[in-house]
Amino acid sequence: MTDKNPFEAMMAMGQDLAKQLNPAMESFVGKGFEDLFPTMSKDMMEQFMGKGMNPDGLDAKTKLLLTLHALTIMGASADVQIRLTVRHLVEAGATKQEIAETIAQAAVFGGVPAMTTAMGIATDVMEKDASS
Repeated sequence: MTDKNPFEAMMAMGQDLAKQLNPAMESFVGKGFEDLFPTMSKDMMEQFMGKGMNPDGLDAKTKLLLTLHALTIMGASADVQIRLTVRHLVEAGATKQEIAETIAQAAVFGGVPAMTTAMGIATDVMEKDASS
């Protein structure tokens, strides 16, 4: 039996597995990884994530705003996921104001540090998008 708590033990097992499968994963940094994934078109997002699948449900932009809200509350530690979500929100027609309000409102649940981190990531994505 180990003295580590179960989460630390599971994390160590996962890290060991990743090293065995691909030794390069030991030094893998996810920053920029999101650039490998294309941005879906607004119509495609709506078809597969929005009203195309459920005409009476939420649209894709609203679902993406909810996703951004949740990622922020979780501590904004999912840098790549936030970057992908913001990029898709811009394509789905979300304004900078809507994105900023979503992140700011999440501070009530996730705290100011999480909001600040998410706001920085979102700003970086939107500035990068504007300069492209």
